[in-house]
Amino acid sequence: MVWRAGRPRCLHGLCQVRELRGKSGRENFISALAGSALLPFALPAAKVLSRFMLTWRQCAETASYDTFPSPAVSCLAQPGSACLCRAASCAVLWHPFPRSGMWLLLILLQAAVLPAQLCEAPGKVAAVQALSAQLLGLVADPTRDPDPSVYLALRLARVHNLCREEQYLAQLQDAFQRRYGRSVQAAGRPHAAPHSHPTQDAAAAEHSMSTEAEWPETGRLALYLLGLRATCPALEPGPLRSLVTRLKYYLEEDWAGSRHHGHPLTSYYQYSLGVLALCVHRKRVREEVIRRLLAAEHHSRFRHSSGSAVDTEAVVALAFTCLEQQRLVGTRLAAELRAATRRVRRRMVEAQGQDGFIGNVYSTPWAMQVFIATSMCQTQPAYGRAMAALLENLDAFTTAATMAQALPVLYGRSYLDIASMRCREETDTLMPISPEPLPERPGNKTVQLVVECPEPRCSQHRLYDQPVSVPASASLLDVLTAAAVQGPSNFTFDTRDTPLGPFLSRVLGLEAQQQKQSYWQLLTAPSTSLQMGVADYRPRDRETLILRLSKW
Repeated sequence: MVWRAGRPRCLHGLCQVRELRGKSGRENFISALAGSALLPFALPAAKVLSRFMLTWRQCAETASYDTFPSPAVSCLAQPGSACLCRAASCAVLWHPFPRSGMWLLLILLQAAVLPAQLCEAPGKVAAVQALSAQLLGLVADPTRDPDPSVYLALRLARVHNLCREEQYLAQLQDAFQRRYGRSVQAAGRPHAAPHSHPTQDAAAAEHSMSTEAEWPETGRLALYLLGLRATCPALEPGPLRSLVTRLKYYLEEDWAGSRHHGHPLTSYYQYSLGVLALCVHRKRVREEVIRRLLAAEHHSRFRHSSGSAVDTEAVVALAFTCLEQQRLVGTRLAAELRAATRRVRRRMVEAQGQDGFIGNVYSTPWAMQVFIATSMCQTQPAYGRAMAALLENLDAFTTAATMAQALPVLYGRSYLDIASMRCREETDTLMPISPEPLPERPGNKTVQLVVECPEPRCSQHRLYDQPVSVPASASLLDVLTAAAVQGPSNFTFDTRDTPLGPFLSRVLGLEAQQQKQSYWQLLTAPSTSLQMGVADYRPRDRETLILRLSKW
């Protein structure tokens, strides 16, 4: 039987094709790939194939297609644009297509629906899955605080342990419930209907926020909301409303609290994570909020004292790309976001070193997410060099937080993939690997410890400069602890726990203050920034370590 397509009627971007010939004469709507896993990959093919397709008028008036085994076809058409009909089986033959063009069409369609594995680490499946298994082993430790970025890494992997992931999600919900109260408790019940009206929930959340004198936790809540979006089955949108309201509140407080400085109270990194999380949840963001980031990108405000802001620029570019792809902004603003993303991507290519890293080993995965999200992982040589460098240095990712940074890109995914996750027949075969303790090295080593403070905050630049004797296997944290005991000067320091491990917050009574955008920078002499935290870095014998109070 041969069908002939009449004038398509567009509905939600897809066109319904009316049957013109048939026994019943009733309208027969051909279901498309809408809702299918192939749709996200087939849509980009429309631009590539436009030169081979009929015009809308030709499609509507003259096109026909042959018998096909299953009704899995859709037609994308708008007046004045090209018409593309697609089939899951690629068996649809349009006339009057030249036969040579038809073969090219079929080849391009097949390429268009290839999954995102093209961006994965080539030929390193075993090594990547081993890193996933190590991360799974680390999350089993009950003494570790749950980290939403770790949950995201587990969910974005292509191999899973669904039971462990569910247990870790429960730990996250418990931790955030203690911090944010009833709103998180509601979000932790994906199958429970809300007991109150949604507007009442939002009003209660706004009231509770207005009475709290708290520091905006923009990034932490943003990551948690991204994690909730990655759950399977997906949570109902109603219970998440109060959390989204709180995040919007944080974005405003984050900026308003430091308006006279012209930057967020937390950081542009956290601020951008907040915009990204709202976008992934398909929530509109005020244009003013977006333009703050556009202005910061235009005036190069993301850089800090170490001279690099790759991770911050990457999150900004991911937020911009998400807003454009989800069509949450107008045409003019979308064009500005595209141009800004291109500039960020160009700077990342320029920032790539001879070793293949973009910034450093830990910022490189963030940069790679941008290439994945913008479909440049196959055409940009910088991505391939970065992937090769990452695979050669997997042993640098030893903590749960750093593993969580690397794993999404090793699987060829970015945080934007969370918005379209479909949990169908997930591979539930991953088994945890317990982390092995680092081998003990015999003997001792001596580390020169230096503390620096810039003027005019401090009357003298160098506040401390002493050798410290420690065991050969000692970490930088062990060096600081030994310095506090050995003297001769009264060395003091404090740390606070974070998902990334201990964070150096105070040295010799001088506190790193987020309000003043100051932090304790860790360097090796003369001025090379460390790529690990105080608990992870193990200095060499006779190495000079510098703790420098810096601005970001």
